[in-house]
Amino acid sequence: MRWLATIAALLLMPAATARGVEPASLLLKPDAVFDGVDGKVHPGWQVLVTGDRIVAVGPNLAVPAGAKPLDLAGTTLMPGMIEGHGHLFLHPYDETSWDDQVLHEPLALRTARAVANAKATLLAGFTSERDLGTEGAGYADVGLKAAIDQGIVPGPRLSVATRAIVALGAYGPKGFEPGVAIPQGAEEVSGVDQIVAAVRRQIAAGADWIKLYADYRWRPGEDSRATLSLDEMKAAVAAAHDAGRPVAVHAATAEGMRRAVAAGVDTIEHGYGGTPEIFAAMAAKGIALCTTLAASDATSRYRGWNGSDPAPAAVLLNRKSFRMAMAAGVPICMGGDVGVFAHGQNAREMELMAAAGMAPAKVLIAATSGNARWFHTSDKVGAVKPGLLADLIAVEGDPTADIRAVRHVRIVMKGGAIIPGEKAR
Repeated sequence: MRWLATIAALLLMPAATARGVEPASLLLKPDAVFDGVDGKVHPGWQVLVTGDRIVAVGPNLAVPAGAKPLDLAGTTLMPGMIEGHGHLFLHPYDETSWDDQVLHEPLALRTARAVANAKATLLAGFTSERDLGTEGAGYADVGLKAAIDQGIVPGPRLSVATRAIVALGAYGPKGFEPGVAIPQGAEEVSGVDQIVAAVRRQIAAGADWIKLYADYRWRPGEDSRATLSLDEMKAAVAAAHDAGRPVAVHAATAEGMRRAVAAGVDTIEHGYGGTPEIFAAMAAKGIALCTTLAASDATSRYRGWNGSDPAPAAVLLNRKSFRMAMAAGVPICMGGDVGVFAHGQNAREMELMAAAGMAPAKVLIAATSGNARWFHTSDKVGAVKPGLLADLIAVEGDPTADIRAVRHVRIVMKGGAIIPGEKAR
């Protein structure tokens, strides 16, 4: 195809250098542009990219001499998508259980796998990702982020949370001789002083976000209960915010969510136990919800569900909480808890959001400018807008008519560079 030859030529174009070479300009010519903000598809629009930035958007653009055209007929151009809840150091639990990943997989193996997962994510059209914990892999996400930023390996722009923070005794792996020290998937704390120290230690190590567990299971087979106290959570949030770091909280119970809201966190993950009152309080405070529909869907399928009705209780509860949150006006983050299922299949969450009742255009906004806003990166990415980084993708068809179009990514551009390679199907 002609566009393949054009892309091959563009990949060989010289980049601007410190010696003053003018950066190259590229005119992207799709059928339409979805800018990630207004929810509309704009037929006939084009996008001019110079260097790593978007410089013009719209119809009938004035094009500088020497700009290279790229014909993207049959596609919609849109912002690179943002994964809101990922774990690059995990892989699907039907391949290896979470316990065995934490306890038995060497750190070098987990890091090598994370490198491959980062590439698969990027090629699937997700040019940014908030990675919410290495689950026993220490601070390796900080190194992976640096390797991506330095161009050593391909991957999305990462915001990392290093080690999640959990109440002493309330995480895993479990099931061993009492009193024997077992490596945990997160950092354990008890009391205000310890949690503040953990927050500061993680920020010093490179954390962009702090992740707390407001609730979890004390023993295998038990229901989740609130674990961190309100005082502990308030102290952690204050320490993180003092350092300019936002806070994400795993909260699956009503009490865990209440404490998270009262503590003033920035996002709540999962939110299965939410009530209309809790969601109203989140909306009033502007706390976003990452509902992770794909996680309950994936784990239910691992247990034998074939996807047909009636759905398992966990799936129904997740759908119900998502719909309550939407009805209450809660800001919705697009994040699937990818790692529970395969990296590169991030669009699974978007498809489930649409199936649960969110209009495709709103799903797309959640995955682009919405996530950029909640993650404090809207000055850099998340929209097709002059001045922002040229993180762009072209998908075949119209994703506002059929959200599944985001599975069919023709090109991925990150910082003005077209990423070579075939994405995983």
